[in-house]
Amino acid sequence: MLPRPAKVNPKNAKDRLPISAEQNHSSRRPSAREHNFDASERNKAGDPMTERISAQWYFDVISPYAYLFWKRLGELNPALEIELVPVLFAGLLKHWENKGPAELAPKRLHTYRSCVWFAAQKAIPFRLPPRHPFNPLKVQRLLVALDVSPIKVGQVFDFIWREGRDPCEEWSKLCEYLDLDPADALRMSADPAIKANLANNTAKAIAMGIFGVPTLRLRNENFWGNDSIDWANAFVDNPRMFHEGEMKRASEIGIGANRKTS
Repeated sequence: MLPRPAKVNPKNAKDRLPISAEQNHSSRRPSAREHNFDASERNKAGDPMTERISAQWYFDVISPYAYLFWKRLGELNPALEIELVPVLFAGLLKHWENKGPAELAPKRLHTYRSCVWFAAQKAIPFRLPPRHPFNPLKVQRLLVALDVSPIKVGQVFDFIWREGRDPCEEWSKLCEYLDLDPADALRMSADPAIKANLANNTAKAIAMGIFGVPTLRLRNENFWGNDSIDWANAFVDNPRMFHEGEMKRASEIGIGANRKTS
């Protein structure tokens, strides 16, 4: 049986997620209680929000923007029950015939500088790894094998983007960070079922129109980028947002010209 992705709730995310490596190096799997915040407890705490809204967060640890979004997960509306879904960013780019920001030299530098600036504005610890882009395939598969544990996801993000480490060149150190044996972790990431799971996640994301990471999906709408948190929260409050006014008209705009490709 393939592992089921973990779910987290932003109500507790501010206190528990993201979890830095120095806060928790435990290799145990979080309980269901750690993955979700029980609705009855929310009510006892006086939270007027009673509706639980299912959402999915698509990510690849290669993306610094995914790390920056992860660190702000607690800013999302507490009604959201979020499923963490690892995908392969390269697979999205290939399908949509796009290039990643690190594949265009001037955009690459701009990306890194913008992330450094944004992290400083939000007081998020941030350090670039020595090489980027790196190949995140083994790491993404490992997170699938670990049932997409929020603790492990946070530790991997911290290893790369807080500590500034290279998960490929420092595989053994990453595994030590996660309290895993490197050989065991490699076997887990090489499991055919795990490989298929990550590939299926990516294919399903493409089928839903997801073209980049991080992407938060709720109510059949996609919110891409680490700067989409306020927009997603507004959509939670106004489910008819995309059916009114200029938002509705945006989906009706015609194409005036197509760029020549040859």
